Amino acid sequence: FKDGSQKDLLNFSGTIPVKYGNSYNIPIQLWILDSHPFAPPICFLKPTVNMGISVGKHVDAHGRIYLPYLQNWSHPKSTVIGLIKEMIAKFEEELPLYSLSSSDAARQSELLSYIAKITEGETDMKSKNKISGGKNEGCFNKITVVGAGDLGIACVLTIAAKGAADKVVLLDLSEGGAKGGTMDLEIFALPNVEISKDFSASADSKVVVLTVNYLGNAQTYLDVIQSNVDLFRGIIPAISHYSPNAVLLVASHPVEVMTYVSWKLSMFPKNRVIGVGANLDTERFQYILRNLLKAHLLAKDAWIVGEQGEDKVTSWTSCNSAANQTEAMADRNTREKVANRAMGVLKGRGQRSWSVGLSVADLTDSILKDKRKVHSVSTLAKGCCNINSEVFLSLPCILGTTGVVEMVKLEDDPLMQEKLQSSAGSIHDLQQQLKL
Repeated sequence: FKDGSQKDLLNFSGTIPVKYGNSYNIPIQLWILDSHPFAPPICFLKPTVNMGISVGKHVDAHGRIYLPYLQNWSHPKSTVIGLIKEMIAKFEEELPLYSLSSSDAARQSELLSYIAKITEGETDMKSKNKISGGKNEGCFNKITVVGAGDLGIACVLTIAAKGAADKVVLLDLSEGGAKGGTMDLEIFALPNVEISKDFSASADSKVVVLTVNYLGNAQTYLDVIQSNVDLFRGIIPAISHYSPNAVLLVASHPVEVMTYVSWKLSMFPKNRVIGVGANLDTERFQYILRNLLKAHLLAKDAWIVGEQGEDKVTSWTSCNSAANQTEAMADRNTREKVANRAMGVLKGRGQRSWSVGLSVADLTDSILKDKRKVHSVSTLAKGCCNINSEVFLSLPCILGTTGVVEMVKLEDDPLMQEKLQSSAGSIHDLQQQLKL
Protein backbone atom coordinates (compact mmCIF):
# COMPACT_ATOMS: atom_id res chain seq x y z
CA PHE A 1 0.00 0.00 0.00
CA LYS A 2 0.98 3.65 -0.45
CA ASP A 3 1.63 4.09 3.27
CA GLY A 4 4.31 1.38 3.18
CA SER A 5 2.24 -1.31 4.90
CA GLN A 6 1.91 -4.85 3.49
CA LYS A 7 -0.84 -7.46 3.69
CA ASP A 8 -1.46 -10.91 2.26
CA LEU A 9 -4.54 -10.54 0.05
CA LEU A 10 -6.66 -12.81 -2.10
CA ASN A 11 -6.05 -12.21 -5.82
CA PHE A 12 -8.24 -13.12 -8.80
CA SER A 13 -6.72 -12.93 -12.28
CA GLY A 14 -8.69 -13.82 -15.40
CA THR A 15 -10.67 -12.38 -18.30
CA ILE A 16 -14.12 -10.87 -18.76
CA PRO A 17 -16.04 -11.03 -22.08
CA VAL A 18 -16.64 -7.63 -23.67
CA LYS A 19 -18.52 -7.02 -26.93
CA TYR A 20 -17.21 -4.01 -28.84
CA GLY A 21 -18.08 -4.80 -32.44
CA ASN A 22 -16.26 -8.08 -32.01
CA SER A 23 -16.04 -10.07 -28.78
CA TYR A 24 -12.90 -9.54 -26.67
CA ASN A 25 -11.57 -11.23 -23.55
CA ILE A 26 -10.26 -8.39 -21.35
CA PRO A 27 -7.65 -9.54 -18.79
CA ILE A 28 -8.25 -8.14 -15.31
CA GLN A 29 -6.93 -8.59 -11.78
CA LEU A 30 -8.91 -8.11 -8.54
CA TRP A 31 -7.32 -7.76 -5.11
CA ILE A 32 -9.79 -8.67 -2.35
CA LEU A 33 -9.05 -6.67 0.81
CA ASP A 34 -9.09 -8.20 4.28
CA SER A 35 -12.01 -5.87 5.05
CA HIS A 36 -14.16 -7.54 2.36
CA PRO A 37 -17.14 -7.47 1.92
CA PHE A 38 -17.32 -4.03 3.55
CA ALA A 39 -14.65 -2.52 1.29
CA PRO A 40 -14.45 -2.81 -2.51
CA PRO A 41 -11.71 -4.77 -4.30
CA ILE A 42 -8.74 -2.98 -5.88
CA CYS A 43 -9.06 -3.56 -9.63
CA PHE A 44 -6.45 -3.49 -12.41
CA LEU A 45 -6.27 -4.32 -16.07
CA LYS A 46 -3.66 -6.99 -16.76
CA PRO A 47 -2.61 -6.32 -20.38
CA THR A 48 -0.25 -8.62 -22.24
CA VAL A 49 2.88 -7.22 -23.86
CA ASN A 50 0.95 -6.75 -27.13
CA MET A 51 -1.83 -4.68 -25.52
CA GLY A 52 -1.91 -0.97 -24.82
CA ILE A 53 -4.07 0.78 -22.19
CA SER A 54 -6.67 3.28 -23.41
CA VAL A 55 -6.68 5.88 -20.65
CA GLY A 56 -10.23 7.10 -20.11
CA LYS A 57 -12.97 7.84 -17.63
CA HIS A 58 -12.66 4.44 -15.94
CA VAL A 59 -8.98 3.51 -16.40
CA ASP A 60 -5.76 5.38 -15.62
CA ALA A 61 -2.37 5.09 -17.31
CA HIS A 62 -1.27 2.35 -14.90
CA GLY A 63 -4.29 0.14 -15.54
CA ARG A 64 -6.09 0.95 -12.28
CA ILE A 65 -9.85 0.60 -12.80
CA TYR A 66 -12.29 3.18 -11.39
CA LEU A 67 -16.05 2.63 -11.53
CA PRO A 68 -19.14 4.18 -9.88
CA TYR A 69 -19.81 0.71 -8.45
CA LEU A 70 -16.49 0.84 -6.57
CA GLN A 71 -17.04 4.39 -5.28
CA ASN A 72 -20.55 3.57 -4.09
CA TRP A 73 -19.68 0.15 -2.65
CA SER A 74 -21.99 -0.75 0.21
CA HIS A 75 -22.40 -4.15 1.88
CA PRO A 76 -24.55 -6.22 1.43
CA LYS A 77 -25.97 -4.90 -1.86
CA SER A 78 -22.52 -4.65 -3.51
CA THR A 79 -20.89 -7.90 -4.68
CA VAL A 80 -17.95 -8.98 -6.83
CA ILE A 81 -20.42 -10.40 -9.39
CA GLY A 82 -22.23 -7.05 -9.55
CA LEU A 83 -18.87 -5.28 -9.94
CA ILE A 84 -17.88 -7.51 -12.88
CA LYS A 85 -21.24 -6.91 -14.57
CA GLU A 86 -20.78 -3.13 -14.36
CA MET A 87 -17.16 -3.49 -15.52
CA ILE A 88 -18.35 -5.35 -18.64
CA ALA A 89 -21.05 -2.73 -19.30
CA LYS A 90 -18.63 0.21 -18.96
CA PHE A 91 -15.93 -1.46 -21.07
CA GLU A 92 -18.50 -2.10 -23.81
CA GLU A 93 -19.04 1.67 -23.92
CA GLU A 94 -15.30 2.42 -23.96
CA LEU A 95 -12.87 -0.42 -24.67
CA PRO A 96 -9.97 -0.16 -22.17
CA LEU A 97 -7.30 -1.91 -24.26
CA TYR A 98 -6.03 -1.81 -27.83
CA SER A 99 -3.61 -3.87 -29.90
CA LEU A 100 -0.05 -2.54 -30.06
CA SER A 101 2.18 -2.53 -33.10
CA SER A 102 5.50 -4.34 -32.73
CA SER A 103 7.35 -1.02 -32.44
CA ASP A 104 5.40 -0.24 -29.26
CA ALA A 105 6.03 -3.59 -27.60
CA ALA A 106 9.27 -2.55 -25.84
CA ARG A 107 7.63 0.53 -24.29
CA GLN A 108 4.68 -1.59 -23.19
CA SER A 109 7.04 -3.99 -21.41
CA GLU A 110 8.36 -1.06 -19.39
CA LEU A 111 4.79 0.00 -18.55
CA LEU A 112 3.88 -3.53 -17.45
CA SER A 113 6.96 -3.58 -15.23
CA TYR A 114 5.79 -0.35 -13.59
CA ILE A 115 2.26 -1.74 -13.10
CA ALA A 116 3.81 -4.77 -11.39
CA LYS A 117 5.63 -2.45 -8.99
CA ILE A 118 2.40 -0.55 -8.25
CA THR A 119 0.55 -3.77 -7.38
CA GLU A 120 3.44 -4.76 -5.12
CA GLY A 121 3.23 -1.42 -3.28
CA GLU A 122 6.35 0.11 -4.83
CA THR A 123 6.07 3.57 -6.39
CA ASP A 124 9.00 4.46 -8.63
CA MET A 125 8.54 8.10 -9.56
CA LYS A 126 11.47 8.13 -11.98
CA SER A 127 9.92 5.30 -13.93
CA LYS A 128 6.56 7.06 -13.84
CA ASN A 129 8.03 10.24 -15.29
CA LYS A 130 9.80 8.30 -18.01
CA ILE A 131 6.62 6.48 -19.04
CA SER A 132 4.56 9.68 -19.16
CA GLY A 133 7.11 11.29 -21.47
CA GLY A 134 8.98 13.29 -18.84
CA LYS A 135 6.29 15.92 -18.41
CA ASN A 136 7.09 18.05 -15.36
CA GLU A 137 4.19 19.80 -13.67
CA GLY A 138 6.07 20.48 -10.43
CA CYS A 139 6.02 24.25 -11.00
CA PHE A 140 2.21 24.47 -11.26
CA ASN A 141 0.51 24.99 -7.91
CA LYS A 142 -3.09 23.83 -8.06
CA ILE A 143 -5.50 23.55 -5.12
CA THR A 144 -8.90 21.86 -5.16
CA VAL A 145 -11.56 22.73 -2.59
CA VAL A 146 -14.22 20.01 -2.24
CA GLY A 147 -17.61 21.33 -1.16
CA ALA A 148 -19.40 24.51 -2.25
CA GLY A 149 -20.98 25.48 1.06
CA ASP A 150 -20.10 28.66 2.97
CA LEU A 151 -16.81 27.17 4.19
CA GLY A 152 -15.80 25.92 0.75
CA ILE A 153 -16.45 29.30 -0.86
CA ALA A 154 -14.62 31.07 2.00
CA CYS A 155 -11.61 28.81 1.39
CA VAL A 156 -11.63 29.57 -2.35
CA LEU A 157 -11.75 33.32 -1.75
CA THR A 158 -9.04 33.37 0.92
CA ILE A 159 -6.72 31.01 -0.99
CA ALA A 160 -7.15 33.13 -4.13
CA ALA A 161 -6.47 36.30 -2.11
CA LYS A 162 -3.31 34.74 -0.62
CA GLY A 163 -1.93 34.29 -4.14
CA ALA A 164 -0.01 31.09 -3.45
CA ALA A 165 -1.92 28.93 -5.97
CA ASP A 166 -1.74 29.21 -9.76
CA LYS A 167 -5.23 27.71 -9.97
CA VAL A 168 -8.06 27.04 -7.49
CA VAL A 169 -10.78 24.52 -8.36
CA LEU A 170 -14.07 24.51 -6.45
CA LEU A 171 -15.63 21.05 -6.68
CA ASP A 172 -19.37 21.52 -6.24
CA LEU A 173 -20.96 18.17 -5.35
CA SER A 174 -24.41 19.55 -4.53
CA GLU A 175 -27.47 18.41 -6.47
CA GLY A 176 -29.06 20.66 -9.09
CA GLY A 177 -27.67 23.73 -10.78
CA ALA A 178 -25.52 26.55 -9.46
CA LYS A 179 -27.07 28.52 -6.64
CA GLY A 180 -26.15 30.84 -3.80
CA GLY A 181 -22.46 31.66 -3.51
CA THR A 182 -21.47 29.27 -6.30
CA MET A 183 -23.63 31.18 -8.76
CA ASP A 184 -22.13 34.46 -7.53
CA LEU A 185 -18.63 33.10 -8.12
CA GLU A 186 -19.63 32.24 -11.67
CA ILE A 187 -21.21 35.67 -12.24
CA PHE A 188 -18.23 37.62 -10.87
CA ALA A 189 -15.60 35.35 -12.40
CA LEU A 190 -12.29 35.39 -10.52
CA PRO A 191 -9.02 34.83 -12.35
CA ASN A 192 -7.57 31.34 -11.89
CA VAL A 193 -10.73 30.02 -10.18
CA GLU A 194 -12.69 27.17 -11.80
CA ILE A 195 -16.02 25.72 -10.65
CA SER A 196 -16.79 22.12 -11.61
CA LYS A 197 -18.92 19.12 -10.70
CA ASP A 198 -16.48 16.67 -12.33
CA PHE A 199 -13.79 15.02 -10.18
CA SER A 200 -11.42 15.06 -13.16
CA ALA A 201 -11.16 18.86 -12.77
CA SER A 202 -9.16 18.20 -9.57
CA ALA A 203 -6.43 16.27 -11.40
CA ASP A 204 -2.82 16.92 -10.31
CA SER A 205 -3.72 19.13 -7.36
CA LYS A 206 -0.91 19.80 -4.89
CA VAL A 207 -3.40 20.28 -2.03
CA VAL A 208 -7.02 19.10 -1.76
CA VAL A 209 -9.12 20.84 0.91
CA LEU A 210 -12.14 18.87 2.15
CA THR A 211 -14.99 21.03 3.51
CA VAL A 212 -18.07 18.84 2.90
CA ASN A 213 -20.40 18.05 5.80
CA TYR A 214 -23.64 16.07 6.01
CA LEU A 215 -26.69 18.36 6.18
CA GLY A 216 -29.46 15.75 6.58
CA ASN A 217 -31.75 14.80 9.45
CA ALA A 218 -29.69 12.20 11.32
CA GLN A 219 -30.98 11.61 14.87
CA THR A 220 -27.75 11.08 16.80
CA TYR A 221 -24.22 12.49 16.77
CA LEU A 222 -22.91 9.08 15.69
CA ASP A 223 -25.41 9.03 12.80
CA VAL A 224 -24.20 12.44 11.64
CA ILE A 225 -20.56 11.31 11.67
CA GLN A 226 -21.45 8.06 9.89
CA SER A 227 -23.25 10.09 7.22
CA ASN A 228 -20.08 12.17 6.78
CA VAL A 229 -18.08 8.95 6.49
CA ASP A 230 -20.48 7.72 3.79
CA LEU A 231 -19.96 11.01 1.91
CA PHE A 232 -16.19 10.59 2.10
CA ARG A 233 -16.41 7.01 0.81
CA GLY A 234 -17.68 8.44 -2.48
CA ILE A 235 -15.17 11.32 -2.56
CA ILE A 236 -11.76 10.21 -1.28
CA PRO A 237 -11.15 7.35 -3.81
CA ALA A 238 -11.86 9.69 -6.73
CA ILE A 239 -9.67 12.47 -5.28
CA SER A 240 -6.86 9.96 -4.63
CA HIS A 241 -7.19 8.71 -8.21
CA TYR A 242 -6.85 12.12 -9.84
CA SER A 243 -4.28 13.59 -7.41
CA PRO A 244 -2.25 10.64 -6.03
CA ASN A 245 0.54 12.92 -4.76
CA ALA A 246 -1.63 15.58 -3.12
CA VAL A 247 -1.68 16.66 0.51
CA LEU A 248 -5.19 16.18 1.90
CA LEU A 249 -6.24 19.03 4.21
CA VAL A 250 -9.43 18.18 6.12
CA ALA A 251 -11.75 20.91 7.40
CA SER A 252 -14.91 18.78 7.76
CA HIS A 253 -16.37 18.01 11.20
CA PRO A 254 -15.40 16.46 13.52
CA VAL A 255 -11.99 17.22 12.10
CA GLU A 256 -10.06 14.60 14.12
CA VAL A 257 -12.33 11.74 13.05
CA MET A 258 -12.71 12.87 9.43
CA THR A 259 -8.93 13.23 9.07
CA TYR A 260 -8.58 9.64 10.28
CA VAL A 261 -11.29 8.55 7.80
CA SER A 262 -9.50 10.39 4.95
CA TRP A 263 -6.22 8.69 5.85
CA LYS A 264 -7.80 5.24 5.88
CA LEU A 265 -9.79 5.68 2.65
CA SER A 266 -6.96 7.31 0.67
CA MET A 267 -4.21 4.97 1.88
CA PHE A 268 -1.90 8.00 1.66
CA PRO A 269 1.12 8.14 3.97
CA LYS A 270 0.30 9.81 7.30
CA ASN A 271 2.36 12.93 6.56
CA ARG A 272 0.12 13.79 3.58
CA VAL A 273 -3.20 13.68 5.46
CA ILE A 274 -3.70 16.49 7.97
CA GLY A 275 -6.62 18.32 9.55
CA VAL A 276 -7.00 22.05 10.13
CA GLY A 277 -7.07 21.17 13.83
CA ALA A 278 -6.21 23.95 16.26
CA ASN A 279 -4.33 26.16 13.82
CA LEU A 280 -6.89 28.98 14.08
CA ASP A 281 -7.09 28.78 17.88
CA THR A 282 -3.29 28.73 18.15
CA GLU A 283 -2.87 31.78 15.89
CA ARG A 284 -5.48 33.64 17.96
CA PHE A 285 -3.86 32.49 21.22
CA GLN A 286 -0.40 33.65 20.14
CA TYR A 287 -1.81 36.97 18.89
CA ILE A 288 -3.49 37.63 22.25
CA LEU A 289 -0.26 36.82 24.12
CA ARG A 290 1.82 39.12 21.90
CA ASN A 291 -0.49 42.08 21.36
CA LEU A 292 -2.90 42.19 24.28
CA LEU A 293 -0.84 40.74 27.10
CA LYS A 294 2.58 41.82 25.72
CA ALA A 295 4.04 38.38 26.49
CA HIS A 296 6.23 38.22 23.37
CA LEU A 297 8.66 35.58 24.61
CA LEU A 298 5.87 33.26 25.71
CA ALA A 299 3.88 33.64 22.49
CA LYS A 300 6.46 32.05 20.20
CA ASP A 301 6.45 28.80 22.20
CA ALA A 302 2.71 28.64 23.01
CA TRP A 303 0.30 26.19 21.37
CA ILE A 304 -3.28 24.95 21.48
CA VAL A 305 -3.23 21.17 21.09
CA GLY A 306 -5.57 18.18 21.28
CA GLU A 307 -9.19 18.31 20.11
CA GLN A 308 -11.13 21.18 18.62
CA GLY A 309 -13.75 22.57 20.98
CA GLU A 310 -13.96 22.59 24.76
CA ASP A 311 -11.33 19.85 25.25
CA LYS A 312 -8.46 21.81 23.70
CA VAL A 313 -5.33 22.19 25.83
CA THR A 314 -2.58 24.83 26.09
CA SER A 315 0.98 23.60 25.76
CA TRP A 316 4.52 24.85 25.28
CA THR A 317 7.44 23.95 23.07
CA SER A 318 10.18 21.99 24.88
CA CYS A 319 12.80 24.70 25.39
CA ASN A 320 12.96 25.34 29.12
CA SER A 321 15.99 27.54 29.83
CA ALA A 322 15.52 27.80 33.62
CA ALA A 323 18.73 27.09 35.51
CA ASN A 324 17.19 25.02 38.29
CA GLN A 325 13.99 23.32 39.39
CA THR A 326 12.78 26.29 41.46
CA GLU A 327 13.16 28.69 38.53
CA ALA A 328 11.46 26.19 36.22
CA MET A 329 8.48 25.95 38.58
CA ALA A 330 8.25 29.75 38.76
CA ASP A 331 8.36 29.99 34.94
CA ARG A 332 5.59 27.39 34.66
CA ASN A 333 3.38 29.25 37.17
CA THR A 334 3.89 32.52 35.26
CA ARG A 335 3.02 30.88 31.96
CA GLU A 336 -0.10 29.26 33.39
CA LYS A 337 -1.38 32.59 34.72
CA VAL A 338 -0.77 34.34 31.40
CA ALA A 339 -2.22 31.40 29.45
CA ASN A 340 -5.39 31.43 31.58
CA ARG A 341 -5.83 35.15 30.90
CA ALA A 342 -5.32 34.57 27.16
CA MET A 343 -7.79 31.67 27.15
CA GLY A 344 -10.31 33.92 28.88
CA VAL A 345 -10.01 36.43 26.04
CA LEU A 346 -10.16 33.61 23.46
CA LYS A 347 -13.26 32.02 25.00
CA GLY A 348 -16.46 32.63 23.10
CA ARG A 349 -14.77 33.51 19.82
CA GLY A 350 -16.49 31.16 17.38
CA GLN A 351 -15.03 29.77 14.19
CA ARG A 352 -16.97 31.43 11.37
CA SER A 353 -16.57 30.23 7.80
CA TRP A 354 -14.40 33.16 6.76
CA SER A 355 -12.10 32.79 9.79
CA VAL A 356 -11.62 29.06 9.13
CA GLY A 357 -11.06 29.95 5.46
CA LEU A 358 -8.24 32.31 6.48
CA SER A 359 -6.70 29.50 8.54
CA VAL A 360 -6.95 27.09 5.59
CA ALA A 361 -5.28 29.65 3.31
CA ASP A 362 -2.50 30.05 5.87
CA LEU A 363 -1.90 26.28 5.91
CA THR A 364 -1.99 25.87 2.11
CA ASP A 365 0.46 28.76 1.77
CA SER A 366 2.94 27.02 4.09
CA ILE A 367 2.57 23.75 2.17
CA LEU A 368 2.81 25.12 -1.39
CA LYS A 369 5.71 27.47 -0.61
CA ASP A 370 7.52 24.85 1.51
CA LYS A 371 7.83 27.44 4.30
CA ARG A 372 8.72 24.90 7.02
CA LYS A 373 6.54 26.94 9.37
CA VAL A 374 5.17 25.35 12.56
CA HIS A 375 1.37 24.95 12.78
CA SER A 376 -0.86 23.12 15.25
CA VAL A 377 -2.65 20.68 12.92
CA SER A 378 -4.40 17.34 13.27
CA THR A 379 -1.84 14.61 12.69
CA LEU A 380 -1.49 10.94 13.59
CA ALA A 381 -0.76 11.06 17.32
CA LYS A 382 0.11 7.39 17.82
CA GLY A 383 3.43 7.16 19.67
CA CYS A 384 3.14 10.66 21.15
CA CYS A 385 2.37 11.15 24.86
CA ASN A 386 1.99 7.37 25.32
CA ILE A 387 -0.95 7.25 22.89
CA ASN A 388 -1.15 3.77 21.36
CA SER A 389 -4.25 4.07 19.16
CA GLU A 390 -4.57 5.41 15.61
CA VAL A 391 -6.14 8.79 16.31
CA PHE A 392 -5.51 12.28 14.96
CA LEU A 393 -4.95 15.17 17.38
CA SER A 394 -3.66 18.71 16.95
CA LEU A 395 0.06 18.91 17.62
CA PRO A 396 2.67 21.47 16.50
CA CYS A 397 4.12 20.28 13.18
CA ILE A 398 6.52 21.69 10.61
CA LEU A 399 4.71 21.88 7.25
CA GLY A 400 6.22 21.69 3.77
CA THR A 401 5.39 20.46 0.28
CA THR A 402 5.08 16.87 1.55
CA GLY A 403 2.69 17.84 4.35
CA VAL A 404 4.01 17.15 7.86
CA VAL A 405 7.79 17.30 7.70
CA GLU A 406 8.40 16.86 11.44
CA MET A 407 6.47 16.96 14.70
CA VAL A 408 7.78 19.52 17.20
CA LYS A 409 8.50 18.17 20.69
CA LEU A 410 6.33 19.57 23.46
CA GLU A 411 7.40 20.16 27.06
CA ASP A 412 6.82 17.22 29.41
CA ASP A 413 3.65 18.17 31.23
CA PRO A 414 1.78 15.31 32.96
CA LEU A 415 -1.53 17.21 33.02
CA MET A 416 -1.35 18.03 29.30
CA GLN A 417 -0.44 14.42 28.46
CA GLU A 418 -3.31 13.12 30.59
CA LYS A 419 -5.78 15.36 28.71
CA LEU A 420 -4.42 14.27 25.33
CA GLN A 421 -4.68 10.61 26.32
CA SER A 422 -8.27 11.17 27.44
CA SER A 423 -9.13 12.82 24.11
CA ALA A 424 -7.42 9.99 22.23
CA GLY A 425 -9.44 7.41 24.16
CA SER A 426 -12.81 9.02 23.46
CA ILE A 427 -12.00 9.59 19.77
CA HIS A 428 -10.82 6.00 19.36
CA ASP A 429 -14.00 4.67 20.97
CA LEU A 430 -16.07 6.76 18.54
CA GLN A 431 -14.05 5.56 15.55
CA GLN A 432 -14.61 1.94 16.52
CA GLN A 433 -18.35 2.45 16.08
CA LEU A 434 -18.04 3.75 12.50
CA LYS A 435 -18.39 1.65 9.35
CA LEU A 436 -15.61 2.49 6.92
